[in-house]
Amino acid sequence: MIALLTNDDGIEAKGLKALEKEISKIAQVWVVAPDREQSATSHSLTLTRPLRVNKVKDRAYSIDGTPTDAVMVAFHKLIKRRPDILISGINSGPNLGDDVTYSGTVAAAIEGTILGIPSIAVSVTDTSFDKYEYPAMFVRKLTKYVLKNGLPKDTFLNVNIPPSRRSLTKYKITRLGRRVYKDVVVEKIDPRGKKYFWIAGQAIVSEGGKDSDFLAIEKGYVSITPLHLDWTNYKTIEEMRGWKIF
Repeated sequence: MIALLTNDDGIEAKGLKALEKEISKIAQVWVVAPDREQSATSHSLTLTRPLRVNKVKDRAYSIDGTPTDAVMVAFHKLIKRRPDILISGINSGPNLGDDVTYSGTVAAAIEGTILGIPSIAVSVTDTSFDKYEYPAMFVRKLTKYVLKNGLPKDTFLNVNIPPSRRSLTKYKITRLGRRVYKDVVVEKIDPRGKKYFWIAGQAIVSEGGKDSDFLAIEKGYVSITPLHLDWTNYKTIEEMRGWKIF
């Protein structure tokens, strides 16, 4: 079995190293990851300059690009046989609700799914958490299950893990909730009196409700959300066919 590991926190991230150690127990691991943090790069590709790849050790490479770049280069040029599974993470911080649209961690799993590889995106919901060996053990068990049973077509898993070892014995299958941020763009003045901006933001509303990823995390469960490549709003198609634009 071949497992391709990547992330958006960079090749030196603790979560990636812990994942490599655990997944190596059940598969031949290849690590191809950005050479620096690439958080919130979503599904972006580098198209306007060449990509540089550096061999870190046997079957481990860093790339000066995005997580999606890493997956594409690994799949098309570095690994000679199709990976049996792709795991992206373990991300430092949550990817819940609307976060998935921004996440480089999730985008790597999307790209893996497009390429026909069963894929899992994994995050720990507390950025201060550093005992990644425990969530990595959970991911190993989940990976064994997926390798044995597969995933539905065009479907990947978005996994969020609470920062508690006790949580690793229980999980919920969930749907995406919603998250709204405040102060998304912060304006500052530099020493020369010029404006500059930081894109940041603090979550002010997290819509949970029954079966949501937010509620599962709040209750201390690991959240496993099946996500699909097809974003079509099928409920709206018939209504829109009645539109009279012309």
